Amino acid sequence: MAESNPLIQPDRGQDAIPIHLVDKDGFEGWAKKLSTGQRAALTAQKFNGSGYQVGIVPDGDDWFAVGGVANPDDLSSWCMAKLAEALPEGTYRRADGDAGPALHGWQTAQYVFDRYKQAENPTGPRVLLTKEASKIDGAIAEAQAVCVIRDLVNTPAEDMGPAALEETIDALAKQHGGAVKTTRGDTLEQEYPMIHAVGRAAARPHAPRLIHLTWGKETDPVLAIVGKGVCFDSGGLDVKSSSGMLLMKKDMGGAAHAIALAGLVMGAGLRVRLHLLVPAVENAIAGNAFRPGDVLTSRKGLTVEIGNTDAEGRLVLADALDRASEEDPDLILDFATLTGAARVALGPEFPALMTRRDDTAQALIDAGRECDDEPWRLPLPDVYREWLNSDIADTNNAHANSFAGASVAGLFLDKFVGEEIDWAHFDTFSWRPTAKPGRPKGGDAYGLRAAWHMLRKRYG
Repeated sequence: MAESNPLIQPDRGQDAIPIHLVDKDGFEGWAKKLSTGQRAALTAQKFNGSGYQVGIVPDGDDWFAVGGVANPDDLSSWCMAKLAEALPEGTYRRADGDAGPALHGWQTAQYVFDRYKQAENPTGPRVLLTKEASKIDGAIAEAQAVCVIRDLVNTPAEDMGPAALEETIDALAKQHGGAVKTTRGDTLEQEYPMIHAVGRAAARPHAPRLIHLTWGKETDPVLAIVGKGVCFDSGGLDVKSSSGMLLMKKDMGGAAHAIALAGLVMGAGLRVRLHLLVPAVENAIAGNAFRPGDVLTSRKGLTVEIGNTDAEGRLVLADALDRASEEDPDLILDFATLTGAARVALGPEFPALMTRRDDTAQALIDAGRECDDEPWRLPLPDVYREWLNSDIADTNNAHANSFAGASVAGLFLDKFVGEEIDWAHFDTFSWRPTAKPGRPKGGDAYGLRAAWHMLRKRYG
């Protein structure tokens, strides 16, 4: 998806292979317009208009493509994604209308993570023409943001540690004219003690840090975006199983979402004063690792008893959220691969959403529905706050029972967000366990587009 060769381009009447979209109910009527040989070609391919089917139809010396969709009059982001995956290299246009929202999946379907392994049978770009030229730049930026998340999450921890996240944010700041301040070492221990505590056992190349990018006019409303940057999570001294550790390169998926969203905000020039905060750590095991039963003092001053060292993401987020709150923000959004409980409740497809304000939750849900990235709201119930009580500290970082794990984690974070601040928390999986059209197996974006579409309406 290189910018020099965008996968969607303006339709100026250039040569292109037509794509017809049909559904199962309308296929027979549509097929009556074809010649006997053309119908026979589709029959041989077992094409009947079912969703995600792809057919190739000869047309004299040329050919055209047919794609099965749920409703040709109401396309989703993914309706043409299978076509983009299956068709040969070339330039295409929809024969009867425009692609609309399907421009997104057309691009993301052609994503390949080839940092370590080249594709065995690489296919050249499949370019889709559109008459909606005004939407091209935005659609390209949005798809590229998704692929930024995929690249960051798919990269193993050895090559995507805290230093690599810092380099990524530095490059983003240079691209858009932002400024970056990174806090590490003794200063980190003094100013962000819980970030330091979680990451202090990691070897020096993966030393903990708080990366803080700022951009925009200081007179504009403050938008703070915070992302959990645990680049690898062993579980700490409450060590994970080997199977539980296998995907922990993705535990910085919240940071990947935050970085991608910040890029969209700056690229579109939203009228905000942006603060991107990424606490970047590796939760490692060594003689100086923080321990179950330790009491940490947070940046806010609250003391935290460690009930579980594997509940580390909320600790690093707590210090970052407190720092974000100091800017008196109009809105804080945070993204984190925070709890397995959210996945048990919602599976991999739906990011869990927790907010203080009903209108903010509804705005995010509505935006997500419009772009096929719907979050699902979970509560922040006061009745469960007592589960975080500690006998020796202001709070525990984990509760003792197995109930409502995602909400209780959200309640912990809520302690560190300033009073009355509009705040939304995404507990997102950042990983696709099985491939779907336009969405290959591996790192993926969940909640990014919902947040972006909401921000465009709020600050655009």
